[in-house]
Formats: sequence, C-alpha cells, structure tokens
Amino acid sequence: MSETPRQAPSSLQQFREFEYTRADFDRLRALSNKHSGILVPDDKFDMFYSRLTKRIRALRLNSFKEYCRLLEDESTQEFTNFINSITTNLTAFFREKHHFDYLQKTVIPELIEKNQTSRQIRAWSAGCSTGEEAYSIAMTLLENLPTGWTAKILATDIDTQVLDFAANGVYELSRVNSIPEERLKRWFKKGTGSQINKVKVKPELRQMITFKQLNLMQDWPIKTPFDFIFCRNVFIYFDRETKKTLAAKYSNLLTIGSCLFIGHSESLQQVTDRFELIGNTIYRKIG
Repeated sequence: MSETPRQAPSSLQQFREFEYTRADFDRLRALSNKHSGILVPDDKFDMFYSRLTKRIRALRLNSFKEYCRLLEDESTQEFTNFINSITTNLTAFFREKHHFDYLQKTVIPELIEKNQTSRQIRAWSAGCSTGEEAYSIAMTLLENLPTGWTAKILATDIDTQVLDFAANGVYELSRVNSIPEERLKRWFKKGTGSQINKVKVKPELRQMITFKQLNLMQDWPIKTPFDFIFCRNVFIYFDRETKKTLAAKYSNLLTIGSCLFIGHSESLQQVTDRFELIGNTIYRKIG
C-alpha cells in the first residue's frame, strides 16, 4: 500500500490561496482531538482548508503554519472559532421520528406515573446543534403533559455559533416544511416584512430550554439527574475509550429505567454494560 502523501499535489496547491500541507492538516486535527476528543478522518483534508481559510484571512495571517502556531498557544481565544469552523451540524425537526414516537407513547406516560410528586420532567439534548432537536423535544413534552406539569430542557453544544442560532429560535420556512400545519401554527410565529420567509418559535417553547456551551471532554457542571437524554450522532466522532467514558457519565446522570437516545448509525454494543438496547437506537439504563 502506498504511503499517504505529506502535502497536497502541486497541481492543486498552485490554486490555493494559502500553502496547505498534510503536515498542517495533521497538526490541526491533532489539536481538534486533544481539545474535543473528535477523531478527524483523512477525507476531511479539503474541508479543513475551505473552512479555515476564512479564519486565516480574518486574522491576516500568511499561512496555515502560522495558524497552527496561533492555536498551539494555549492562551489564544481563537480556539472557539477553530472548533466552530470545523464542526459539522446536520439536524432537522423531529429527525428520526421513531424516537419522538417512543417519547410520546412510552417515556412520557412512564414519567407521569413516576414523577407524581414533583410534576416536573428534566431532559438533556447533548450536541443540540442549531436547536431543532431541543425544540422537537419541547413540543412533544408540552403536547403530552397534563395541566400543572413543567418541563425543563438543557441543550448543549461545543459550537457557540450554533447555540446562538438555536437560542434565537428563527428558522427559514424550508427548515420547518416537514412539520404538520397544525403543529406549525401552534408553536411558531410566521415572520412579516423582511422576515416573511422565516418563522420564530413561540416563547412557551423557548422558555423551557437553557442553551449552554459544553465540551463533552471537559468536566460537566451538572449534578441533578435527567429523566431522559438525547445524544444523537455524537458517539460516531469518538474512539471506543472515549465512548466508554461518555456512556458512564451519561449513566451517572440517569436513574434506573431512564432512556438514552443515540443516532441511527451508532451503537453501545461492547461499549457499556450499564444500558440495554430496547430497539431503534434507544437504550434503557440498567445499572
């Protein structure tokens, strides 16, 4: 097998605004892994260039090597911009609908019976991206909880830009076209004037959710347990040891019988014995 080249082919390099080598890419993805735990595959070489060129221009640097040196200075504030630039945020309202069906038909009735004293439900959307998942959870809870009950949702992400977007709660009409008209009218306000092609989530939803930045590789300032956790399309970015650590920490924040929802391409098999699979990438805590 031939060895991976250490720099981009000259035929491509000559069209680049800044010199960018495989060594630069390796330094950058090593920094990403050290900071966030995310494993960056070889096929992200060009993506890193296209996304980070904007940062190099904004900082008026001359090369990717200079940018690497800047990031390696632990006092720099650029790391947030770096992580924001390279993270991919793909989400949608009620994505993986079977999870929300199970939440409605099974989890919420169980919690209504279990939490009669507090009449409160706490949930976590970990890796919330631009907020569609958190707002989908909020809609499902409000549509199915009895009068007098309250629900609180913590929504976290490492990317501060998507958190700002999520907290604002304004979406293009194309982002909500899969939501039935009745639900859309109940929970969203249509824009007017310059906002004619947009919608904004209503205050009842927004007030339920606390958006916070959280790096899953660092300490979690969370003590109170949750009734269920959504952590979808997050495990795929980590190695097995990191997955084991995350699964244990999630388990510590759930009571026996509570559910952890993960992404359709993810699995906790051979990762943890504290959860059992109950179907469709839904796990229940058993220990």
